[in-house]
Amino acid sequence: MDFSLTPEQEAVAALADRILGDRLTAERFKEVEARTPRFDRELWAELATAGLIGVSVPEADGGGGESFLTTALMLERAGAHVAPVPLLAGTVLGALPVARFGTDDQRHALLPGILEGRTIVTAALVEAGSPTLSPATTATDDATAWRLSGSKICVPAGAIADRILVPARTPTGVGVFVVDTTAAGVTVTPLITTTRDPEADLTLDGAPAERLGGADVLDWLSAHATAALCSVMAGVCKRVIAITADYTKGREQFDRPIATFQAVAQRAADAYIDAEAVQLTSRQAAWRLSEGLPSAEEVAIAKYWAAEGGQRVVHAAQHLHGGVGVDREYPLHRYFLLAKELELTLGGATTQLVRLGAILAAEPAVL
Repeated sequence: MDFSLTPEQEAVAALADRILGDRLTAERFKEVEARTPRFDRELWAELATAGLIGVSVPEADGGGGESFLTTALMLERAGAHVAPVPLLAGTVLGALPVARFGTDDQRHALLPGILEGRTIVTAALVEAGSPTLSPATTATDDATAWRLSGSKICVPAGAIADRILVPARTPTGVGVFVVDTTAAGVTVTPLITTTRDPEADLTLDGAPAERLGGADVLDWLSAHATAALCSVMAGVCKRVIAITADYTKGREQFDRPIATFQAVAQRAADAYIDAEAVQLTSRQAAWRLSEGLPSAEEVAIAKYWAAEGGQRVVHAAQHLHGGVGVDREYPLHRYFLLAKELELTLGGATTQLVRLGAILAAEPAVL
C-alpha cells in the first residue's frame, strides 16, 4: 500500500508553510495579538490570492479541485504556525459545504467572495445541552422564507463571519440553513476566549434563512469538521516536538544538554510517539472522507488521539521547558492554548470513546 503524498498535495502543504512562515514572524504575532479579535486580515487575503482557501473546491466553481486530504494537509501547516486566520472555518465549514450542497444560485452568490477572501462563511455546530446532530434550534417555513429561532455557542470565526451555516430542526427533520449575520433577528455576540480567536455566540429570533440541505449536510459537516480539528492538532504536535527538541539540546545543566538526561529523553520520546499517532490517525480519517469511504470509526479514533495524545504532547513540552514553558513571550504558550481548545471542540476523549463503543456495539459479533 502506498502512503506517499501526491506532488500536488506536497506542493499545497509547502506553499501554505512558506506563506505562513514568512508572514508570521515574532513581531507580526505581537502586532496581531495586540488586536481584538486575533485575526490577520492581510494574511487571509494572501492565502486567498494563493488559491489556498478554495484548494479543494471543484474547478468548475473556481477552486483548485483537490481532495479533502489536501485541505487537511494545509490545516496541519496552519496548526504548526498557530495561524491567526480562520482557515478551518473558512474552508471546511464554509467553502466546501457551499460548493458541495449549495444550489447554483447559492454557489454563484457566495463562492466568488469566499475564494477571494472577501466573504467569510462558517458553521454553528454547537449548542448548550444539545448534541451536534440533534439541534434544539428550530426552523419554520412561513411561506415567504425560512425563519430560525434558537441559540448557538462558540461559533468559530463567528465574530467576523458574513454568513453562518446553522443546523436546525424542521417539522420534517434536521436541516442546515444559510444565515446572513446582518439580517434582522440575528444577534452575534463576540466571545473572549483563551486563544483570543474571533469566536461568537449566535442568537436567532425569527431570523430569515435559506435552506442549504438536510441531515446529510449536517452529518457531512460534523465528520469533516472533526477530522479537520485533528489535522490542526497534528500540526500543533509536530511543531511543539520540534520546539522542545531545540530547547532541550541547547539548555544545559551540570555542563550537559538536558536532552542527554534519561528522564528527559524518555519523556520526549513518549511525546514524539503521541505526535506521530495524532498525525497518522488524522490523515487516515481525512483520506477516508476524501475517498467517500465509511469513516465514523476512523474520525472518532483520530479525535480521541488528538484530544488525549495532543494534551500529553503539550504538557510534556511545558514540563521539559520548565519555567520558560509558561512565559507568554515564548511561543509555546500559543500551542498549549490552541491544543486545549482543539481537545474539547466537538467532543473530547471520553466522548469519542462513547462513540466508538456505540459503533462496536452495533456491529454483529463474528464467530
